[in-house]
Amino acid sequence: MDKTPAPRGLPAPPPQGATALPPGTFDGSLVLVTGGGTGLGKAIATEFARLGADLVIASRNEEHLRSARKELAAAGTRVTTAVCDIRDPERITAVFDACGLPDVLVNNAAANFPVPAEEMSPNAWRTVLDITLTGTFLMTREFGRRHLAAGTPGSIINVGASYAWTGGPGFAHSAAAKAGVRNLVETLAVEWGPYGIQINGLVPGLMPHEDMTADIRGTLDRADGHDLRQPALRVGAPRELGWAATFLASPYARFITGHTLVVDGANWQRRGIVSPPVVPVREQLGRGPFTG
Repeated sequence: MDKTPAPRGLPAPPPQGATALPPGTFDGSLVLVTGGGTGLGKAIATEFARLGADLVIASRNEEHLRSARKELAAAGTRVTTAVCDIRDPERITAVFDACGLPDVLVNNAAANFPVPAEEMSPNAWRTVLDITLTGTFLMTREFGRRHLAAGTPGSIINVGASYAWTGGPGFAHSAAAKAGVRNLVETLAVEWGPYGIQINGLVPGLMPHEDMTADIRGTLDRADGHDLRQPALRVGAPRELGWAATFLASPYARFITGHTLVVDGANWQRRGIVSPPVVPVREQLGRGPFTG
């Protein structure tokens, strides 16, 4: 008789409001989070706030910033907002001039939408690359230059994606950009490590939240049973990404640099002895034949 227990998946995370590090871990620290007004960026900012950090949250959308500021300030921390297009080096300089030198930079802002490569316009390609890769570099460069000039240590976290390794059918623009973001982590860890600046990557798995864009949400809605599609047998909670981010930037992770931590319940790993049948991307996105 087979006594193997039925699969149950990974346990649920601790409740909202729990912290993975000692209270006050980031007391006196300033943390800048791009794309911090919504979704996973806001979840990351929330966990830094709960551990005592003062926050600067940046976004192109002023309305998102106003809403997030009110929510984040409830943690008892100082929250500064900055309207910023990270493609604009002059605006980035102005944000740093206004907020002071952050101890931690979280590069979370990115652009993405599903589209078959044959339908992708040159402008769509440029926009995603400019925001996701170039914008991340410009923010990182400004942070690094200021810490190098001041002779002070700092920590950078670049939010990436697992298709930086695997490729991303339907997301050729974003996958290429995120591969570049991952390589920045590995390159700058070596360049700046001697000066006390660490840089790591952080990759989320499927972590549904209310701020998902309509096209991403629509792609998810075309399939059901998302818990059963994960090796963990559940999707992730945004706070789990926040806990990982606070660890990577904390004093307890000072010897970790040039590393990308994947927080996805093993979802990006191959999970079958035999690969499943191929379903063309156009069919996955609910599109008919390409006619030019």
